[in-house]
Amino acid sequence: MNKILSSKDQGAHYTQNAVEMPGHSASSSHQAFEQLVSRAVQLPGLVPVGIVWPCEQHALEGAMDAAQRGIIEPVLVGDKGVIVSVAQASGIALDKAVIVDVATPAEAAQKATALVRDGRVKALMKGSLHTDLFMHAIVEADSGLRTSRRISHVFVLAVPDYEDLLFVTDAAINIFPDLDVKRDIVQNAIDLHNGLGLGAPRVAVLSAVETVNSKIPGTVDAACLCKMAERGQICGGVLDGPLAMDNAISLEAAKIKKIVSPVAGRAQVLVAPDLESGNMLAKNMIFMSGADSAGIVLGASVPVLLTSRANSVQARLASIAIGALYAHHLASGQS
Repeated sequence: MNKILSSKDQGAHYTQNAVEMPGHSASSSHQAFEQLVSRAVQLPGLVPVGIVWPCEQHALEGAMDAAQRGIIEPVLVGDKGVIVSVAQASGIALDKAVIVDVATPAEAAQKATALVRDGRVKALMKGSLHTDLFMHAIVEADSGLRTSRRISHVFVLAVPDYEDLLFVTDAAINIFPDLDVKRDIVQNAIDLHNGLGLGAPRVAVLSAVETVNSKIPGTVDAACLCKMAERGQICGGVLDGPLAMDNAISLEAAKIKKIVSPVAGRAQVLVAPDLESGNMLAKNMIFMSGADSAGIVLGASVPVLLTSRANSVQARLASIAIGALYAHHLASGQS
């Protein structure tokens, strides 16, 4: 079940996605996640990641699993006594972790952002505290991690029978984004795709139809975003839109509708017109198509990982690997 948590910061709501993964057999498309994990293991040096309030088993074991695999240096920010107790009860070794002892979840969130500003950690991961409390510390005007870019969320999905990983955005933070916010949402996703070494993405700006219709505002925004890309206001990807879902991912559908485009039928990033449609799209892929999912928040000064207790072990590990890879990319000054 999903729990919607709201914050007034940036006029956004933060959706904690507690997705119970449906059972499905492994397919070749899911190897993409395994490859991301393998690449994260091969990074030169461990990426220090602040795990904020890892005071329950699910929050602690994901981080320590990634540490045991040689992906991250976990900096556990929380109540030391509780963390040690949970680790002992769950059989989790803490030998690879640094523990920063604080008394409350709110203090943990504030301390974690301070560790980022001090350069001690290069990414943050939510533990067992509420998402709105975690995100409030990140977007706080004076002491948070804001940049000039709007914060947005990307679902990274490995969908059976689809050749590429699919990025779906924004399905968790910005409810009704206007054109300026959509520009940042698109740029965030493009930067992530490039930063993960996946190349310049083919970006489909989705709507219900593939023609501009003044009565459907999403089609007008899609056309504007494509023109913005032509004028260099969006960089690093190839955009097309509006595109309906069928002709964004099906070459046959694009051919039938006579759409000639480098994106149509081969999209790698799907930009939803609003949070509701994006969230339903991502959940349909997870539940109906057996997609594996990972998630990351972009637009802050470091990558932010939102995982939940219901995520599969692979999903948690993939999220951490994506965060580590992108943190390394940002720290190396490549973007």
